[in-house]
Amino acid sequence: MTRAEKADQLRAIGAERILVKDGPYGSMIQSYRLDEEGFRAGRSFNHDQKGNNDLLNITRPEIITEICTKYLEAGADLVATNTFNANAISQADYGISGMARDINLAAAKITRACADAATARDPAKPRFIVGAVGPTNKTLSVSPNVNDPGYRAVSFDEMKGIYREQIEGLLDGGVDFILIETVFDTLNAKAALVAVDEAGEARGEELPVMVSMTLTDLAGRNLSGQTVEAFWHSVRHARPLTMGLNCSFGATELHPYVNALNPQVDGLVCVYPNAGLPNELGAYDEPPEMTAKLVKGWAENGWLNVVGGCCGTTPAHIKAVADAVKGIKPRQWHALPPALRLSGMEAASFM
Repeated sequence: MTRAEKADQLRAIGAERILVKDGPYGSMIQSYRLDEEGFRAGRSFNHDQKGNNDLLNITRPEIITEICTKYLEAGADLVATNTFNANAISQADYGISGMARDINLAAAKITRACADAATARDPAKPRFIVGAVGPTNKTLSVSPNVNDPGYRAVSFDEMKGIYREQIEGLLDGGVDFILIETVFDTLNAKAALVAVDEAGEARGEELPVMVSMTLTDLAGRNLSGQTVEAFWHSVRHARPLTMGLNCSFGATELHPYVNALNPQVDGLVCVYPNAGLPNELGAYDEPPEMTAKLVKGWAENGWLNVVGGCCGTTPAHIKAVADAVKGIKPRQWHALPPALRLSGMEAASFM
């Protein structure tokens, strides 16, 4: 089945029931309490690797396999790769920028194997593989130097190239869709979208892309200053397979913005909130039953096509959410006509 056919399959299922996305890898990896050697697993590096969760796809694949399997067993229809920071910019902090493609390739293969095994056990419930592309730790919209507002630490073309490298690794590893997530900078997202389009053009296929925005404050805007409605109209030309929100806050705080986004989006809406707000120690205390109760309210309002969890959520949260939305009719939508999709070159003109 081609990726375009997989996208059609997801839309068809999404018209019948609410789909469930997995939760984060970071929260789960922390529970393993790995030390420096735990991350290295006998390999030699010139920099410390403790905290480099993406490297575990190569050094500790059994951990990533175990986490992915737990989310599938909890009821996830979509499982994302452990690649949030698997790009050359973010990996530069660990001195291994050159390993970015290999990390993505390994992550995609792990996730593919886990999902295929789950689908084989229950063919009536197909699983989808999502290649996670994070925002990087640099921004194209805001200068990191308060004394030089025009300065940028990276150019648009450099950012696009870094995203392209990551995306190629994910595609070669077998992902179905590309997820551009936790978007705090709209211009970063546009660089990623152009990279997706160019990768697809080079392969002779249309690559399904999912987009998820994150809010930087309770005013409901991202770092670029856009509201959820404005952000949607900035990326709508790419015809995302899903559009939504993740991270930022818990379901309580995200409620008005999920409501605001719904009438705007002419595709599937995907939301995966944090397990509430972090406590004074940075941990998340919201229990699975509370997250599930809040998310169920969104479903009953007709706001959801895909739902999952972000920071602080666990397989227990995902199971609770899956149970809570089961049997509730999904959000209805009208798709954007294919003729309105822009090519990578045309999309670049919107920068």
